[in-house]
Amino acid sequence: MLSNKKLVAFVATTNQAKSKSFYQGILGLTLLSEDNFATVFDANGTVLRVSSVREFQPCPFTVLGWETNDIEADIRSLNAKGVYFEKYGFFEQDDIGIWMAPGGAKIAWFKDTDGNTLSLTQH
Repeated sequence: MLSNKKLVAFVATTNQAKSKSFYQGILGLTLLSEDNFATVFDANGTVLRVSSVREFQPCPFTVLGWETNDIEADIRSLNAKGVYFEKYGFFEQDDIGIWMAPGGAKIAWFKDTDGNTLSLTQH
């Protein structure tokens, strides 16, 4: 039923100005619109609504992720903009935060300004 419909992604924020600066200024997403309810971006053809909420507790898992062809270059680029990648103690990651999944994918995680967990994956 929904297989031919466009997906809209949602993430929450308690500070629209900070999240706008992060998603537009640091991640480079194109701003589509903003109002008191959400800041809306184009994430390479997927609409991302960063919804304004009064209170928020980040989920302890990944809520948004991007596929990349060069995870190391993207990590270094984000590091240069002040974004640092998470290091977890329950599996082995390299010095820049990349985990090699059993299936061969390289995955690394970082957080937005509200503590939402985001990821990069290279297959």
